[in-house]
Amino acid sequence: MLEREQYKEAAGLLRFLLQCQGMEQRNYDEWQALLNWLVSAFPGLQDGSLEDYEADLADHDEEEIARQHAQAKAAEDKEYAAKLLQTVTGKPLSEQTFLALDQLSYLDSPEVDEVLVQWLGRQKLHPLLQYRVLQTLRRRGKTGNVSFLRLGERVEIEVESVPLRPEDFPPSVHSILERVGSQTQIHDPTLFYFAQELWFQFVMAMYGTLDYRSMLAEEEATIDIWAAALHQMVSDTLPGGQDDEEIRTLYGITDHLRLRYEQAYRSMRQFASYGIK
Repeated sequence: MLEREQYKEAAGLLRFLLQCQGMEQRNYDEWQALLNWLVSAFPGLQDGSLEDYEADLADHDEEEIARQHAQAKAAEDKEYAAKLLQTVTGKPLSEQTFLALDQLSYLDSPEVDEVLVQWLGRQKLHPLLQYRVLQTLRRRGKTGNVSFLRLGERVEIEVESVPLRPEDFPPSVHSILERVGSQTQIHDPTLFYFAQELWFQFVMAMYGTLDYRSMLAEEEATIDIWAAALHQMVSDTLPGGQDDEEIRTLYGITDHLRLRYEQAYRSMRQFASYGIK
């Protein structure tokens, strides 16, 4: 929901979850922290003001509301952009990092682009954080290419082409997930749900790399390879998951394709183990 900027729906779901019983305390703490983050970013999501918020949405979409909120803050404090940049580049990674990036998307301060691009080039960042920075640069209207290290690989990325939403990725990326769906949606919908979540995180982390470019080849064999790797990766995390040979047979991974399949699977495992430092 957050990736799709469905903030009202996300807040409603979090409030529902907080009313549920029987979960571990850490789950409630995480949900409450995320709800607090949403409310701080969008005051209209406060309890008791949802009706006003929904009425406001009739005239303004959520992005425009976020823009107005950030610009109002900047009008009150001339150092607001600098403070946000310090939160992003000078403090430990937290929810505030992503909130600050979102707000920087809507500010006109010219130094923001330069600072973010230099930070990408200097620091070893988690690939998903790198991707959020790229999205921020695109939302700010930056054009041209940026070059930096991504998972140990030098990449050059055209900022204006960076997808802002999962549906913005090329058709071949969606074809891989659809291939998994065709094998799991009926008989194992839980696996497909987790496959969706993992897949777009993985694609964003790989964006611009050799692995990502390999996904763009609209060949049946390539789709089968990445789909099988995704299926295997999720299956490994679920009780009673299918074994490697069964999954390879399901997707037609012959001996001729097995090396490429194992390389794709290895990339997914490396991403899954790449903790945010």
